[in-house]
Amino acid sequence: MASELILTNATVVTRTQSFTGTLRIADGVIRDVDEGPSGLPQAIDCEGDFIIPGLVDIHTDNLEKHLEPRPGVTWPGLAAFQVHDRMLATSGITTVFDSLVVGDLHLGKPGRKDALALAEEALAAADVDEDLFKADHRLHIRAEIASDTVMNELAEIIDHPLVALISVMDHTPGQRQWRDLDKWKRMYSRIYTAEELDSQIDGLLERQKNHSAPNREAVIAEARARGIPLASHDDTTADHVNEGHAAGILISEFPTTMEAAHAAHGHGMKTIMGSPNVVKGGSHSGNVGAAAMAEAGLLDGLASDYVPISMVHSAFILADGHGLPLHDAVAMVTAGPAGMVGLDDRGEIAAGKRADLVRVKTFHHVPTIMGVWRGGRQVA
Repeated sequence: MASELILTNATVVTRTQSFTGTLRIADGVIRDVDEGPSGLPQAIDCEGDFIIPGLVDIHTDNLEKHLEPRPGVTWPGLAAFQVHDRMLATSGITTVFDSLVVGDLHLGKPGRKDALALAEEALAAADVDEDLFKADHRLHIRAEIASDTVMNELAEIIDHPLVALISVMDHTPGQRQWRDLDKWKRMYSRIYTAEELDSQIDGLLERQKNHSAPNREAVIAEARARGIPLASHDDTTADHVNEGHAAGILISEFPTTMEAAHAAHGHGMKTIMGSPNVVKGGSHSGNVGAAAMAEAGLLDGLASDYVPISMVHSAFILADGHGLPLHDAVAMVTAGPAGMVGLDDRGEIAAGKRADLVRVKTFHHVPTIMGVWRGGRQVA
């Protein structure tokens, strides 16, 4: 049949093992997974390359970089979205949760409402032409609960049909990611004078005291009323995790310490970290290493964060250098994230699953994307 695709002589990575085999895909679905080669003339010879599931990325800031390529400069939404989308596809990402912030992080600085509006504009275009984008796009709304504008901004986007994850975050200096005030000052000394840094800290602490607790409750209530999964961002202490678990949050996103990771697993919560952390050998912010969490059995998934190609790279690093079986390392960027957000139809090579697939060749120990299929259709 015309819609049938056969990939053979591939190193097939399923959820439980890797083997030389053949996949048959029809009508966008994996129909058969067999060991051994196929003799059919229409079969594509993968020459021993890996075939892994399409990557599922539930946290990427990549879109915002294209919507605002320089501070204060916005780019036309559809054009920015298309470049972002193609970058994801060529990185093997077939499902993406584009992460967009509601609420502002600093005093006197506007939030990112323009980015939200531009993203909505681009996604509306996809409704008109379903072939416009290569990846399957969802929205991950990141709610900055210390902001006095967060609830108004959330109200404008939360009922969009593509909103599929909400994370609760508080970037107030002096706690969580920024528990070390000196690191916060070093980070923002590029845009503030010493006097302005002190003024920001004082104002942000006062704002947190007034708004964080009620906004946290309100964001969680709005998400739960709509059945939208929730994540807690930058958990640092067991108390942070306990608070999230008590509120029904099931994902600890980017825990900053082993203490928080242990507490999350103790509650049955899932943990996800940024894949650049693995590639770079640790956190650029001085937080816990994702590879160390994986070795300790405390890591359930990885997200691209700010470098899309880091997802596939991180999986092979965990397999080659940190003792994880390849199928478990690949699950960190496929089945693991998919399961956190209820996408049970993808993230795994098995009969009946969506034919989201990536062909990978290793070159000088670096995984190289050779082909990408979403729903059985080649997109890269």
